Amino acid sequence: MSQPLTNQVTLVTGATRGIGKGIAIALGEAGATVYITGRTLGTENSENVTGTLLETKQGVEEAGGTCIPIQVDHSDDEQVKQLFKQIETEQNAQLDLLVNNVFSGVKALANASGEPFWKNDPSLWDAVNHVGLRSHYVSSVFAARLMSNNQKGLICTISSWGGMSYLFGTAYGVGKAACDRLAADMAVELTSDNITSISLWPGIVGTEQISELFKNSQDERVSVSNQYNWETPLFVGRVIAALAADPNPFRFTGKVKIVAELAKQYKVVDQQGNRPVSLRSLRFIVPYAIPALQKYAWLIPDLKVPWWILLWTSLPSPKL
Repeated sequence: MSQPLTNQVTLVTGATRGIGKGIAIALGEAGATVYITGRTLGTENSENVTGTLLETKQGVEEAGGTCIPIQVDHSDDEQVKQLFKQIETEQNAQLDLLVNNVFSGVKALANASGEPFWKNDPSLWDAVNHVGLRSHYVSSVFAARLMSNNQKGLICTISSWGGMSYLFGTAYGVGKAACDRLAADMAVELTSDNITSISLWPGIVGTEQISELFKNSQDERVSVSNQYNWETPLFVGRVIAALAADPNPFRFTGKVKIVAELAKQYKVVDQQGNRPVSLRSLRFIVPYAIPALQKYAWLIPDLKVPWWILLWTSLPSPKL
């Protein structure tokens, strides 16, 4: 396999598990030097650990990359500042890609049990959006300072379809809409430095936490239970690696891009050779609504539904 990112320095925040881990491994697969952050370095002195930086490091190196794990609590600005100082020192101020992925609100959302926002403590807002919105802004500040010195760089902010329509509650949706606006407004201010800023929407990604969330939900829809059209974390990562290898990612700056649609454009597949379609594709929507058609999904045109129609609908959300 070619390694188009051999000379690139990348950073993935929140990479102990899930999407972040998949992104880190895919960047390593493409030959990048991958810095990863998270709160858990290894399993020592930790109970019920579901993912660690050292486990991700192993996956990145097995894929062919170089990985540097740094234990960081992204709620602490000083730790984030020191992270970028370390990268600046070790990599001669080179940083080609920042992936804003860290998010700490899954447990808080699960504990909210799908209740309306006013029935939850106001602290739910911070639990969802402090690490996962504000932290993206802080990391982008320090990343842009490094990238501007070299007049190039790419900042990918992992967002969600929840930024467009109701999904997982008010705090979640507002936070994701803000991530999209963050990427768009940063793009305006980064244009003169030739730095690309985009927001990325994965589909339904079969992470450890999402799989458990659906497993324990009361949602009995066949399309959910059989993991129809689910993406893998590595699939998301391979799309970001393709973006980073693109000689002209700037044409996308300021935009929301859908992972599955970029995968089609870049001809990216997952580890099983599959390429899930966009959640706004008729090939997803029709079989999702009529599960009996899933085995014949390949016969349905992969046509994108216009945004204005999507605004009338809601995406599948488990009943907690």
